[in-house]
Amino acid sequence: MDGNGGMSGNGEMDEMKRYIEEAEKALLHTYNRYQIVLDRGDGVHLYDLNGKEYLDFAAGIAVFALGYNNKAYNDALKAQIDKLIHTSNYYYNVPAVEAAGKMKKVSGMDRVFFTNSGAEAVEGAIKAARKYAYLKDGCADHEIIAMEHSFHGRTFGALSVTGNPKYREAFEPMIGNVRFARMNDFGSVEALVNDKTCAILLETVQGEGGIYPAEKEFMEQMRALCTEKDILLILDEIQCGMGRTGYMYAWQKYGVKPDIMTTAKALGCGIPVGAFLMTEKVAAHSLSSGDHGTTYGGNPLAAAAVSKVLDLFEENRITDHVREVAPYLERKLEELAGKYDFIEGRRGLGLMQGLVFHKPVGEVIVRALENGLILINAGTNIIRFVPPLIITREDVDTMAERLERSLV
Repeated sequence: MDGNGGMSGNGEMDEMKRYIEEAEKALLHTYNRYQIVLDRGDGVHLYDLNGKEYLDFAAGIAVFALGYNNKAYNDALKAQIDKLIHTSNYYYNVPAVEAAGKMKKVSGMDRVFFTNSGAEAVEGAIKAARKYAYLKDGCADHEIIAMEHSFHGRTFGALSVTGNPKYREAFEPMIGNVRFARMNDFGSVEALVNDKTCAILLETVQGEGGIYPAEKEFMEQMRALCTEKDILLILDEIQCGMGRTGYMYAWQKYGVKPDIMTTAKALGCGIPVGAFLMTEKVAAHSLSSGDHGTTYGGNPLAAAAVSKVLDLFEENRITDHVREVAPYLERKLEELAGKYDFIEGRRGLGLMQGLVFHKPVGEVIVRALENGLILINAGTNIIRFVPPLIITREDVDTMAERLERSLV
């Protein structure tokens, strides 16, 4: 290979280019992929088929919190594969019981339902909220209030509560009875509440919508409103949860507990798994036998991943580490923003940060990739930083140096 995506000295096509061409012929074109084929990972670094190293500040979209090739994690999955991978939910399995108990402990919630993804967790949360309201009055016309600029997933229910018309318009009609308020604008929420409102749904920190954290007063007002009117507060912690903000779940920073919570991404650190959790009150008055189900959700392999991830979070004091390194990342991003007129500023919480530009960031992200740095966007003008939670100050320094080289 010549290392430049061309032909090697013996005339053979570059292996990476060949796989990209095969992918373009075989895979459905729903992604605009970057022109590299990733082959392996170690710690906070990824390597392509040509052996080029990349510092990863995307973590598979906030998934690989513990970094790549974590031996304790890998060994736990290998042991479970040799033991039992799947049985269905007709039976109990030990990893699911253990994982659910650990999730209850770190979240303070009471009941857990395992799914295969974040979108499925949102679907389950919506169903639980509507069933809760249905059992109160026997009506099936209840409404959900979600937030503008939100993102909750690509399935129909999750898409219906996603506050960005460009994701929805080609697939209308959605599930209906969904209204959209403005994040951190309590008056806009109040204006939409009526006797049919069964739930208010928001991301504690908006991800795709631009890295917007909820404000403490807004969260407290939402909790008080929902408590007063017996409306369920649903917090989507799929991206901002699992330690990313320096708290196991971002709502814990505010002291505002939801009635239902969704989680995924770093929950399995690469194994596809999500969950929605609820209080005992909601569990006792919502979904019952036959109302919801999943073939794969909570299977022994996925649950073993969750169980080990939670163990490693505790053993390695991940949330403490995030609180230690995040201020340094914030300072480095703010220094960059101060040096360049085309950067508006920084916003975010913990290791979920956004650098806001006055222009589209697509070319910057491509140049960063060329310079060995993996980044992703959040909207057209924001670079999103969601690295593995194990990054060090040295990694932040390397990121800042490679990013700055990509700005000019």
